[in-house]
Amino acid sequence: MSPMFRSSADLFAELNRMQSLLDQVFPTPGSSIRSQAGAGFPVLNVGTTPTSVEVQALVPGVDAGQLELTLDRGLLVIAGERQSELPPAGERSNVYANERFAGKFRRVVSLPEDADPARVEASCRDGVLRISVAKRESSLPRRIEVN
Repeated sequence: MSPMFRSSADLFAELNRMQSLLDQVFPTPGSSIRSQAGAGFPVLNVGTTPTSVEVQALVPGVDAGQLELTLDRGLLVIAGERQSELPPAGERSNVYANERFAGKFRRVVSLPEDADPARVEASCRDGVLRISVAKRESSLPRRIEVN
């Protein structure tokens, strides 16, 4: 092991230090070397099963009919808009904290090469958008019989 990094904790501390330096020089909201909760809206969970790539996007307060999903050249794009639930300007109210995202959003997920763009299913229920992209049949393991 290199004396520069003694453990994985040291490695991540060094990555975080480098990220902070990059953020100071090139400030970009939601940018990170590693995926972090709250790094963008909607928050994403991405994983695979033996037969598919699974994406879950947390989209509370977004009308499913206003979501736009596109898949082109291995990039899955989730776009839409979440309306603000704050009282309109001019009403007699005070807002002390506003941490909930409102406005247009766009997230891009790079899919693996074995994802089949012709076999995509999406559903939205209880503020969770679920997207399942099947893997190409040619990439799945298969048993070959010996004669």
